[in-house]
Amino acid sequence: MLRTGILNKILLCINRKKSIVIMLFIGITLLQGCASTPNPNRDDPNLDPVDPHEKFNRASYDFTDKVDREIFMPVVNAYIDYVPDAAQLSIGNFYDNLGYPNVALNALLQGKVKQGAEDTLRFAINSTIGLFGLFDMATHMGLKKNDEDFGQTLGVWGVKPGSYLFIPLIGPSNQRDVSNIPVGLFTNVLFYAGLAVGTYFAAPLTILGAIDKRARLVGPMRIRDEAAIDPYLFVREASMQQRQYLIYDGNPPLNLYDDEPFQDNPFEKDSGKNKL
Repeated sequence: MLRTGILNKILLCINRKKSIVIMLFIGITLLQGCASTPNPNRDDPNLDPVDPHEKFNRASYDFTDKVDREIFMPVVNAYIDYVPDAAQLSIGNFYDNLGYPNVALNALLQGKVKQGAEDTLRFAINSTIGLFGLFDMATHMGLKKNDEDFGQTLGVWGVKPGSYLFIPLIGPSNQRDVSNIPVGLFTNVLFYAGLAVGTYFAAPLTILGAIDKRARLVGPMRIRDEAAIDPYLFVREASMQQRQYLIYDGNPPLNLYDDEPFQDNPFEKDSGKNKL
């Protein structure tokens, strides 16, 4: 009964597509404003320059973690237990393919023309031969899967990350990477399917996609729970390192930490081909 009520509320919210888009942009604007507003306590030695809004971020993290554990995880556990692994793989392929235009677009924006063309071809192959992405035929044809987004593009362009942000129900980000939320939305095929076909077609797919995404994070979250003294710091540092890894395509400069090995914010250091 409780889950049915929650599902009905989710469907009602998704039905108001225009309101969701408007509120999304308002929220992103507020988050960016919060991150860019000068902090009068910036000279406070107890203030972490990486995370000056830690109080807000921790509250967002605690809220998200509570919702995840009490509402979302029971559904995710049932999904893992009762959906065959092969079906889970196809579902994951399907959702990866829906969002893959974002990868192709940002590869081109970063000047990776060849990769952008291959990513476009990969999306076309999986959307047709791969039955709407259920089967990753492109990988079998030698077209590897890449990971690009608008936050990485801004990093390549020299935009610094700014303050760390933990967005409620979404997760870790920063002032720069939060810009990928609207870009990712408008480059996702599911968004246009919802506009063309209707909410009651797109809403169940959206919910299933959220469940699939969370199911893929079960392993890392288990490591967080078992190894981290402070889970919030564990998530923050891991997410920052992952973004660094992605922006440099898995090959960050070796001298990134040479000058200041114990600096609080190594990501603010300019080095290599990008300014972070």
